[in-house]
Amino acid sequence: EKEVPIAYFGSTIHHTDVGGYGIGAGGRDCFEEGLWIPICKLMKEGQRNEDVWKFILSNVRQPDHMAGDLHAQMASGEVGAQRLLALCENHGMQDIEDLSDEIVQRSEEATRASIKELKAGSYASSALLDLADGSKIDIVCSMKVDTQAGEIIVDYEGTSEASPWGINVVENYTHAYTTFTVRSVLNPDIPNNFGSLKPIKMRAPKGSIVNAVLPQPGTARHVVGMFLPNALLKALAQVKPESSMAEGSGAVWTMQVNGTHEDGTPFITAMFTYAGGVGARESKPGLSACSYPTGVAAVPIEVVEASAPIYFRRKELRQGSGGGGAQTGGLGQTIEFSVDTDNYWELNAVTSRLSDPPQGIFGGDSGASGSFQVNGKSVKTQNRIKLEAGDVIRLDLPGGGGYGES
Repeated sequence: EKEVPIAYFGSTIHHTDVGGYGIGAGGRDCFEEGLWIPICKLMKEGQRNEDVWKFILSNVRQPDHMAGDLHAQMASGEVGAQRLLALCENHGMQDIEDLSDEIVQRSEEATRASIKELKAGSYASSALLDLADGSKIDIVCSMKVDTQAGEIIVDYEGTSEASPWGINVVENYTHAYTTFTVRSVLNPDIPNNFGSLKPIKMRAPKGSIVNAVLPQPGTARHVVGMFLPNALLKALAQVKPESSMAEGSGAVWTMQVNGTHEDGTPFITAMFTYAGGVGARESKPGLSACSYPTGVAAVPIEVVEASAPIYFRRKELRQGSGGGGAQTGGLGQTIEFSVDTDNYWELNAVTSRLSDPPQGIFGGDSGASGSFQVNGKSVKTQNRIKLEAGDVIRLDLPGGGGYGES
């Protein structure tokens, strides 16, 4: 009997690098940022497609790390396949078509029902994001609630044009953060699938920072993507204030260090990230040093120190950085680190919210803005920077805005 596929499994991973500029916002176009690999097979009939493997591993800085991570991704797909087949066998199913259709249908109906409970109308909002070089990005959105159709339409007309830095976002990335934000306010218990996403429509001007086109760079797209909810939540707060929240620190700050050991052998770290404070909610204070909306965790400093000659001098919550209010915004954090080397080293750092702090809501105070310094002096660029032995990096991450009047 001929076997037929009943499902596909996918996984996403941050590899150490994919060639090119590396992890950072300094690439001038997408071709400079790394490899663009067309759809192809890593494996064929259970065997490695060696031409593809050689092509990829020849273009990255740490091929052993890349190979291990690719095998881990393939293993995750294999485990998923085994468990799905076991599920089908246990329940006497040949496939999951009927089950999937039912889940999708129920999810769509539940989402539309949640939208119909809102107040119909159009609601406008915006949020301002600043970068290390002083440039500012305005995220503008309008949200239309159609209670007849049970649909929400989010339009980003008026948002800033694409940036020369590698922080631009493609349309599907904007769509993902938009639908997540809307769903988290409406009914977060509804499964994430085609049905729950269908009633949420999105429009983004082509060529804007939220709908980039080739060859605009976007390696550090998380800077804008993770900031988007700050604007959209303000619109949602006008129809469902009890489920919304104040502005938070926005995107995690990402760091990647590379250099050479004393014996001349090179090192490069995987990306390590740090989060500021989350905005306060109606009934709870904001979370401290927590990434919203992704929830991505920081790599423990012991792991970072073991992977490269980096040592951390300080890592603590930034007291007083959360905005005041009926509920206080979450705290940012302060981090200091150096590299134990006699040679020069390089830092790829992506930061934001260094001058315009996270805003409070409904009378709450703003959180503290962030600070990125080398040896006590502010850094004014998004490019990779070259440093020397003994240089000290200090990060003061923003605090979240407060909710309601004190």
